[in-house]
Order: sequence, then C-alpha cells, then structure tokens
Amino acid sequence: MTKSSEPVIIVGGGQSGLAAARAALEAGLRPVVLEASAEAVGSWPGYYDSLTLFSPARYSALPGLAFDDTEPDRYPIRDEVVGYLRRYAAGIDADIRTGVRVTAVRHRPGGYLVQTSDGEEFAAAGVVAATGSFGNPHLPVLTGQDAYTGEVRHVAHYRRPEPYAGKRVVVVGAGNSAVQVAHELASWATVTLATRAPIQFVPQRIGGRDLHHWLHLTGADRLPRAVLLRLIRHAAVLDTGVYRDALARGLFTRRDMFTAFTPDGVIWADGAVERVDAVIFATGYRPHLDYLAPLGALAPGGMPRQVRGISTTHPALVYLGLEFQRSFASNTLRGVGRDATHVVAALAAAMSRGRSRLRRRASAAR
Repeated sequence: MTKSSEPVIIVGGGQSGLAAARAALEAGLRPVVLEASAEAVGSWPGYYDSLTLFSPARYSALPGLAFDDTEPDRYPIRDEVVGYLRRYAAGIDADIRTGVRVTAVRHRPGGYLVQTSDGEEFAAAGVVAATGSFGNPHLPVLTGQDAYTGEVRHVAHYRRPEPYAGKRVVVVGAGNSAVQVAHELASWATVTLATRAPIQFVPQRIGGRDLHHWLHLTGADRLPRAVLLRLIRHAAVLDTGVYRDALARGLFTRRDMFTAFTPDGVIWADGAVERVDAVIFATGYRPHLDYLAPLGALAPGGMPRQVRGISTTHPALVYLGLEFQRSFASNTLRGVGRDATHVVAALAAAMSRGRSRLRRRASAAR
C-alpha cells in the first residue's frame, strides 16, 4: 500500500477516469476525480443517438462491475453505457467532483498544482490525464472549404438523421462510425461515403461467436502497439453483413475521397463536380490535453510525450484512454481497466521515489 497526504488528481471522469480511480484506491492512493461536465459519464451522452457498441455487453465492462448479467451477448446502445457509468461512479468510494474544468497543470516542488476554470487550485502528488479525445474532434480543412455554403460538421456533432431528409450528404471516413452513420442516413437522404481506399469489412461473428470472444481467447486484444501498427494498415468496420449488403445494394455508395469543395458541393477524385448539401467528417479525434501545455509535457501538435501511458517528461504523470496506448483495446470499456492498473502502479512508484528524495533532502539540510 502507498500512503500519501496529498491526493492523486484524475482529470476526467469518464470511463478512463473512473477506471483510474478504482485502480488508485486499490493501490492505496487518495484519488480526486475532476470532471468538467455535470456527471461522471464522460463523453457518452454527446455521441449520436443511435450509437451501438460493436462489442457485446460481456466484453464492455470496467473492472469490478459486469455490464449486464442477463443478456451478456447483446450490443448495448449509447444510453445504456451512460447508465452503466452512472452505476459505476456511484459504486466507487472516491472523491468525484463534477462541474470542475481543469485549465492548467503546473509543476511545483514535490508534485503538481492543478488549476481550474473557477480559480480553485489543488496540490497533487501525482496526475492522471484521463480526458480522452472526444473534446478534440479532428476536422480536416480542404481546398475551397471556406467558400462552401452547405453544412460541414464532425460526427461528434451529429445526432440523428431527420434533419437531413431529402438532402445529398457526403460522409467522410472508413471506420465504424462513418459506416454506421452513412447507413442510418441512407434511409432519409442520398448518401455517399468518401474514403481513401475501399472499406475493409471484418466479420462481427466467426464460428457463431462474436469477434471479441476470439480476441479475448487468443490474446489478440492485448497485442502491443508496435505489433498492431504492423498488422492494422487501414481502418476496418465490424459487420454482421448488414453494411456490406447495403453498400452492394446501393443503399449508399462509396467514392474515392473528394479533392476540394466548390461553393455548393465537392470535386471528386475523378474530376466530377457534384452538388452536396452537407458533409459529415467521421475523421477521428486527437488527445484533449491542452491543460498540460503549461507543464511542457506535450509534443508539437498536442500529442503527449509518453510510452505506454507513462510520461517521459515528468514523474508521477500518467495517461489513460489514448488510442493504442498499450493495446488494441486501450481506449475502450473492455481494455482501459488493464491500462489503469499498469499506469497507476507506475504512478505510485514514482510518488514513492519522490517522497524518498524529499526526505533525503530534508535530512541533509538539518
């Protein structure tokens, strides 16, 4: 057990922050979770209404609380995840403070000073950056985009298909969200999926079992980042056959990524010009860590300087929820708990070393 008079500040109260709080308690630390929104459920309420997990309930849980014991093979929807995280937060004996936005983390002797938007300051022995990436959607800027008069938005700000009824819509992206949204919109609008390469479909079920069963059984879910990057060259879409069939039937179409905007549409890679009412970018997210800029912990572009979630610039600073942080499942409900145990152990060790140094300095000064 590691004892400290000062808390570990966990920035972010979503799935990563809650997993970190549980791991910190198990390590004998005193976690204080600071969550900017009104409740500790992270970004889930902000996702589009029809979002459905691609992992079954049995593989969509944080440590210590099963998602669903009654129907473990079903695929939960967005609001069920929100409800699960509420239950999880309520079951953790940690200090969770909502409505508290962290604006800066600064170094101080023996630890950190965490500052919030309302002027409050927290002295911390260590910091877990668990804010994920939903607050920082990546929206590419293409030639002519400023002059385009239609709607441009990231999928982070898409909610439902009805507002697009009767319109021509381009969805940009080759991953799960892009295909799921394109499929949903296709019943209301004329939809084209714009990608840089053909869609790579991966069977959702193999041998009568969900893919996640085999990932778990073979250990592929835990393959390290270096191996994954050699194996996974392009985004892939998990599919029961519904999306592939819809594309084959022309419910929506796919074209190579357009090269530029016109005032009322896009110019496709083959030179064709098409009028388009809206473009929705499902182009991913970047880590949301601007509060660490004063600390000097970020590389140009805002990416954290870290290895497997452990800061390479500052002791007792760790990260959770980064894509491929340690494995394929790192930023998912099923995988973040393993990462939390790993980084909190490193955090506790760094805090212990820091206290030992302070004691030696105090002894030398006497």
